[in-house]
Amino acid sequence: MVKRDQTNVKEFILLGFPGSRYLQISLFMLFSFMYLLTLTGNITIISLVGTHRRLRTPMYYFLCNLSFLEIWYTTATILKTLTNLMSQSKTISFLSCLLQMYFVFSLGCTEFLLLAVMAYDHYLAICHPLRYSSIMNSTLFIQLAIASWVGGFLTISVPAFLITRLSFCGPTVINHFFCDIDSWIELSCTDTSLFEMVYISRCFIVILGSCAVTLISYIYIISTILRIPSAQGWKRTFSTCSAHLTVVVIVYGCSIFLYVKTSKQNSLDMSKNVSVFNTIVTPLLNPFIYTLRNKDVKEIMRKAFHRT
Repeated sequence: MVKRDQTNVKEFILLGFPGSRYLQISLFMLFSFMYLLTLTGNITIISLVGTHRRLRTPMYYFLCNLSFLEIWYTTATILKTLTNLMSQSKTISFLSCLLQMYFVFSLGCTEFLLLAVMAYDHYLAICHPLRYSSIMNSTLFIQLAIASWVGGFLTISVPAFLITRLSFCGPTVINHFFCDIDSWIELSCTDTSLFEMVYISRCFIVILGSCAVTLISYIYIISTILRIPSAQGWKRTFSTCSAHLTVVVIVYGCSIFLYVKTSKQNSLDMSKNVSVFNTIVTPLLNPFIYTLRNKDVKEIMRKAFHRT
């Protein structure tokens, strides 16, 4: 009977951003505007790559995958947040909460893998330019993209299953704007050591593994750039990967803090603040970072504006 009571939780309450009605409306307008900009920026990148032959290269193919991911990554969190900001009822069903967590974290893992693949692509283009086309052929870059998506979603499948085996006996208030893994650990009234061990080990494999690939790639890239005799050649070569490096620093800086150190002692309030930047601000910034730092994209957009 006790076990039945413990596992009979049907819904949770997403606390979100408590405060005055004015604050709720202000956040709703701000997040709505940022969401529209995120959609516009990422859809623009996908459209440009799809309609211009000049951009149909592995680098832009991976960028399209990243933009597609960012659209769904921010959508998975922000739609429920916007609903709760304008609603008195802030409940979310157990299944919806589980699915939201699964998609948010699966997409997050996929992003790490895609960034590592993009770093490897930059390494081949800069360090092995003569062999680049033969190595990074259409078969390989499609396989790398598929492997990133499959790997990201498989990584979180086991932790998601283990969550269904946890017991929840109250309270049911989640101090977050989406169903974060820290919140499941905090609310569970049973031992979560197995779940934490599996989740943290998989995060270490994905985050540190992809970080190692990215770091090694950039070590070789930097060493190759430093051997370029002219300053102009150095600047032109580095500009091809500066946007990717900027995104890597932002994503890893936020996510290592959020998802590697998972424990009940973590500050959920601090986690909430950093999550806003990671799930809402970063997907908004990425299209502008790649656009402002990419000569090909800027030139195509300039021509498009001149035509209009």
